[in-house]
Amino acid sequence: MSLKYRIIPVTPFQQNCSLIWCDETMKGAVVDPGGDLEKIRRAIEEEGVTVEKILLTHAHIDHAGGTAELARELSLPIEGPHREDDFWIQGLPMQAQMFGFPAPETFTPDRWLNDGETVTVGKQTLNVLHCPGHTPGHVVFHHPESALALVGDVLFQGSIGRTDFPKGDHNTLIRSIREKLFPLGGNTRFIPGHGPMSTFAQEQATNPFVSGRHG
Repeated sequence: MSLKYRIIPVTPFQQNCSLIWCDETMKGAVVDPGGDLEKIRRAIEEEGVTVEKILLTHAHIDHAGGTAELARELSLPIEGPHREDDFWIQGLPMQAQMFGFPAPETFTPDRWLNDGETVTVGKQTLNVLHCPGHTPGHVVFHHPESALALVGDVLFQGSIGRTDFPKGDHNTLIRSIREKLFPLGGNTRFIPGHGPMSTFAQEQATNPFVSGRHG
């Protein structure tokens, strides 16, 4: 019994929206539906997954822009991010103007997530880690049994999330990566918000922003 996933790049930013599901029950969740909902719907159909909920790592528009519409269409509860990202959710229309996106609806998650809590997908349980720095309310989802983490824009292959947005903070982000993510184990594979997957061991060894060699 494990957690399956399919990455669906959406929006002009090629954000890694993920469809994750429990292979025993075929019940799943859409993580970070930023837009291009027809692509997401097609993936759900092709995999034969019954989606139970939407999970959000953070509320930047390329991750959260399609949330309200998808939630309404499929009658789904929204879980995440941490309450500190509420100002980003309320600012979605402003973000849309800034980046030339169609204006999305704002929403209020059915459940804000805190560090140490869990979310369920079918019979699978994922741990919630609050990892601020890119945004103040950013969370990461970790499935220990699959050694898989969905890290949003905290960490990328060879890079880290931007910290020049409102309430972003570089030192806080580095601390989140080193104190929250790396202890999950080097063999943990992660799906970043953009770009290819990697492992924490690989980033610890080679990522110039967080590898030990650079202090």
